[in-house]
Amino acid sequence: MKIRFITAALLPLLLFFSLLTISSCQKEDSQNGTVEEQEIEASKASSEADSEAEIVFNGIFDDAMGVNDEVGVGGTGVFGRLNVCPVVTVTRLNPPDLFPVRILMDFGTNGCIGPDGHFRKGKVITTYTNRLMIPGAIATTIFDGFYFDSTKVEGTHKITNTSATNIARRFTVNVIEAKLTKPNGNFIEWNSEKVITQLEGLATPAPMDDIFKIEGGSRGRVKRGALLVGWQSTILEPLVKRFNCRWIVRGVIRTVRLNASTNSPWIAVLNFGNGNCDNLAVITINGVSYQITLP
Repeated sequence: MKIRFITAALLPLLLFFSLLTISSCQKEDSQNGTVEEQEIEASKASSEADSEAEIVFNGIFDDAMGVNDEVGVGGTGVFGRLNVCPVVTVTRLNPPDLFPVRILMDFGTNGCIGPDGHFRKGKVITTYTNRLMIPGAIATTIFDGFYFDSTKVEGTHKITNTSATNIARRFTVNVIEAKLTKPNGNFIEWNSEKVITQLEGLATPAPMDDIFKIEGGSRGRVKRGALLVGWQSTILEPLVKRFNCRWIVRGVIRTVRLNASTNSPWIAVLNFGNGNCDNLAVITINGVSYQITLP
């Protein structure tokens, strides 16, 4: 009887601890789920920010090249179609020498919609040491109150012709202390070091058949609401750009958050597609894919 009494007395206590253990496990699982969602959000935000900066400054490259064939190839970027939006001012910095030359693209204080459908306002200022087709030539671009759609663009964009000859074209492109700021205060900070090598179109004077590969990497920081995260990216498969398309059409970028372990599952791999000219890309994180729309 005594043994049965002790056992009966222990039953409520055992039941209490069992419920406590179950509750603790459920709470831990819930917390793990929240951490997982946060990791996915941070990795996705990093990859999306890197791709957005890539596309915006890819357009700056095309615009710097496209002003005219005196400084580049002419007819690319915002200059690739009719109804060119900016007012262009050319200033010789050491007249009567052609170079160095400063070219101001003024989209106005009220802005305008370019032939690519994007709104721009403010000024883009590029200084050329020589025609960009000449080895050793450098074009340095800065911004004065410049907006791409509703995003304010800041920083320095530098193109250096690092070709060995006039025939095989290669450019080193550095984006230095760039910042893309949204109206709500969210931002992307970005530094990039890329090498752009021409693959096709060398035999023709028209730029619209030119195709390039892009190699290298970048690093940055993105703020979205309460989220603030830094990352580093590496191009795994060369990006492919064409002057007849404002988006990257092919290639893969791997984005890793700063301080992430080498075996972390929260690594984002962005795939720009199979060569079609469109604004779609796919980010894969821990085996799950998400389609995104590029600017």
